[in-house]
Amino acid sequence: MLRRGKFVPSNIVRKGRKFVVSSVSSDAHMWNLVFLQLLLEERGGVVRNLGACVPDELIIEECRNERPDVLVISTVNGHGHLDGIRLIRKIRQDAELADLRVVIGGKLGVRGAENVAFVEELVTGGFDAVFESEAGLQDFQEFLFGVESSDRPALSTVGAGDGADGTGTEVPALSGLRAAA
Repeated sequence: MLRRGKFVPSNIVRKGRKFVVSSVSSDAHMWNLVFLQLLLEERGGVVRNLGACVPDELIIEECRNERPDVLVISTVNGHGHLDGIRLIRKIRQDAELADLRVVIGGKLGVRGAENVAFVEELVTGGFDAVFESEAGLQDFQEFLFGVESSDRPALSTVGAGDGADGTGTEVPALSGLRAAA
């Protein structure tokens, strides 16, 4: 739900962008994932929602199969920084997914406003952008506006290559995903 009567143009996500949405492995909350799915679909995105408590290996397998433009990780249980850093290290070590755009947002820790300290750690660890829950949705939506579809073909098990597209695009860390209740 957007606050204060501010509406985001329907073209904030260009038609056909593919997203995989998931929680971290220890997070059993589903409402945040449904919110994100609806937000992305309203703006023309194609979303595969993996649900809650998804093991790292399943997230990686689904990203190989789906070839999304962005993997969106959402967490509200306060363990996002712990589970997130472990997940992103596995993704960045996987030659087939090393160039995948991956973002994380929500409640990254249990220290309230001090959770912003986790942003730098998560970006350094490999996330393209980090959205801490205290800042709201605007930064997340601005990030989405800049997402280009990579039209990635599904990976085959034989001759898949390294998966790198050679763009070297770097996205700065942001702070601000909040899934409104």
